[in-house]
Amino acid sequence: MRLELSFTKMEGIGNDYIYVDGINQDVPMNPEFIKKISDRHFGIGSDGMIVILPSDKYDFKMRMFNLDGSEGMMCGNGIRCFAKFCYDHHLTEKTYLQIETKSGLRTVELIFEDNQVVGAKVDMQEPITTCKEIPVLFNQDKMINQPVDIQGKTYHLTAISMGNPHVITYVDDLTHLPLEKVGPVFEHHPMFPESVNTEFVEVVNDHYLKMRVWERGSGETMACGTGACAVMYASYLNGYCQSKATVELLGGCLEIEYRDGHIFMSGPATTVFEGKIKI
Repeated sequence: MRLELSFTKMEGIGNDYIYVDGINQDVPMNPEFIKKISDRHFGIGSDGMIVILPSDKYDFKMRMFNLDGSEGMMCGNGIRCFAKFCYDHHLTEKTYLQIETKSGLRTVELIFEDNQVVGAKVDMQEPITTCKEIPVLFNQDKMINQPVDIQGKTYHLTAISMGNPHVITYVDDLTHLPLEKVGPVFEHHPMFPESVNTEFVEVVNDHYLKMRVWERGSGETMACGTGACAVMYASYLNGYCQSKATVELLGGCLEIEYRDGHIFMSGPATTVFEGKIKI
């Protein structure tokens, strides 16, 4: 028997996911299904799927899956849309949500315009710089602006976890960056035992950064919220920016602030369309 699954396509500065209510309907979460519906030619089209589930400890539980069907730890753009979904679909009347993720608790404050949710501010918690916790296999406790040879070229790398692993390096110009070639090399490098998200950054000034990202399991995406947070903090550690900065991604801008040991991310959340798919 074929069943219908209700879904909502949403995006946060171009980082798009298929959102499904797993509280009131049964949702397949196997890689084959996720890859099929995420396909931009034969499916709905997205960077993956995010499922809204009940939580034993907090308001809701978020599970997110990449384009290739693998499960991710966290998604900064995704959690803003997640919170908007919960409010818009009357799963809650709260405007300040505690959300359980594979990376732990994230708190989200909804942003309104004309009584409509247009975005959210997320407490992304404390950035992690200890190599063992990220994880990255390196001969020092931290990797901050360290020269590393990757296929015969030296990159100065800073490794940070925002609940998922990131490595950041700086370039003079992002326009001609051969990301399709170099991205997979970083993603699958043995230095990163759980693979890695890689951010290439162009510093405009001490409060404005531009980046492109190669996400593990998805390739280049329009935006990565955790990546923008990692980029801002890496730039702060390396003396390139102040404690608050705008980070420009292909899909738009995020406002990132480092305050009281935590990273705070503010940005838009948008519903693209809703529908039903037969499964």
